[in-house]
Amino acid sequence: MQLRAEQLEAQLSKNLASTYLIHGDEPLLVLEAADAVRAAARKRGYDEREVFVPGKGFDWRDLLNSGSNLSLFGGKKIVELRIPSGKPGIEGSDANARCCAKPNPDNLLLVTMPRPEGPFWKAAWFMALSASGVIAEVQSVDLARLPDWLRSRLARNGQNVDSDAMEFLVDRVEGNLLAAHQEIQKLALLAPRGELDIETVRSAVATVARFDPYVASDALLAGDMKRYVRAIDGLRGEGESPVYVLAILGADLLTLERVQGLVAEGRPVDEAIDVSRVWKRRQPAIRAAQRRFTRAAVRAAVLHAARIDRASKGAGPGEPWDEFVSLGLELLHESESARAVE
Repeated sequence: MQLRAEQLEAQLSKNLASTYLIHGDEPLLVLEAADAVRAAARKRGYDEREVFVPGKGFDWRDLLNSGSNLSLFGGKKIVELRIPSGKPGIEGSDANARCCAKPNPDNLLLVTMPRPEGPFWKAAWFMALSASGVIAEVQSVDLARLPDWLRSRLARNGQNVDSDAMEFLVDRVEGNLLAAHQEIQKLALLAPRGELDIETVRSAVATVARFDPYVASDALLAGDMKRYVRAIDGLRGEGESPVYVLAILGADLLTLERVQGLVAEGRPVDEAIDVSRVWKRRQPAIRAAQRRFTRAAVRAAVLHAARIDRASKGAGPGEPWDEFVSLGLELLHESESARAVE
């Protein structure tokens, strides 16, 4: 059974499966979903817990033995497997498949991992787990959904914020849900119940926004220059390597250029995206960007990215961080100018 994390509570209230896999790229939400499974298991008598975190030299036979052994105290046991890399390898895949094929009725297997990509969805252990248990997907909270997510969290504490305070809050916590959760807990302690104004929120909330290159790339592809520039400034201030940032931005621009080329040849957009092997979670951004920007503007941005690469390695002129901003502004300006002429 495959479902979204929001549906997990309803499933747990009806019955408890023998196996759960929770995956996603938001550590806070993955943790909360796993907590819900553990709480439901404890209510049903699973009093013991054993945790495995595979690393270098990990012996997967330990997991198999744990699944087949009885609890030390004769009760039921939660066997928890955390896969930080999202890739269990050949031995791990085999061990997971065997655990799912012959589940111990006195054990519950709980697996947590980042969202898998590519062929992992068709792996034998994934299919075995889906057949024997529940796979719950934790979806990322993008910028458009962040205000609603924050409001729901505030409502748990009997609080709400006005529009100005919400804008301030989103600006401060974007890209860092764990920090956002901590700030909401802080508001619950420091501020009264009811609606909070911007001054109350400003006095309690720290600047905890944390940007990664994907946030910057999402903003660039969306044509949101204010957010893009803020993300670039944030990455610069956090000491991120411009080479790493360029790797993400450059890859998305090259993918966008290829998709536009295929569309120009007469391919449907969805087919062009599929042929270009765009990750599922990146597809909406690429699909919208191929309509938003002209091919000429995207090609110029790709060439600009090449110049930034040389500058970041000391082989060309320019300051990389300033050039990132110039790239974004030129991409948007050239596309808007061309559209205006059409």
